[in-house]
Amino acid sequence: MKLILRADVENLGSLGDVVEVRPGYGRNYLLPQGLAMVASPANLKVFEQERNKLQARMDALRAEARGLSARLEALEVVIPMHVGENDKLYGSVTSTIIGDAIAALGVEVDRRRILMDAPIRSLGEHPVRVRLHADVIAVVPVKVVSDHQPVAEEEVEAVAEAVVEAAEAAEAVAEAEAGA
Repeated sequence: MKLILRADVENLGSLGDVVEVRPGYGRNYLLPQGLAMVASPANLKVFEQERNKLQARMDALRAEARGLSARLEALEVVIPMHVGENDKLYGSVTSTIIGDAIAALGVEVDRRRILMDAPIRSLGEHPVRVRLHADVIAVVPVKVVSDHQPVAEEEVEAVAEAVVEAAEAAEAVAEAEAGA
């Protein structure tokens, strides 16, 4: 089944591409979601007329994702976990826990967008990737600490400053892209 993509689709193509997909994938997912339209001469003409609007919407989504990426990369996510002997974690840090910790810092991220090869099972700093858009992947520093260690007041202040700086950086990026 030949389709014209009306949006960027991960692992398939980008806006305007004519792709060949299996009929079930096209009928049951791409067409109902509005991500594609059947490739016909009439639809090609309609798409060319819509292209500018669709491109503007995709650019707006990409700009929003870049702003969110700047905010996320400026954050330092600290996750206290219960540890046993030899600093071995009881359990592991999953995307759900990371998503909740990011939400506690004031940034909403869908936990399904958090890309982890395997759960985190050790103390220390770990870079965690978050796919915000097909073209934008943020790397969030996640620091796993023991819940027995008291958190120093300086660290709390540093995290608060990082959140404020992230918000300012996101505003600056949004203003710069709005002016462009």
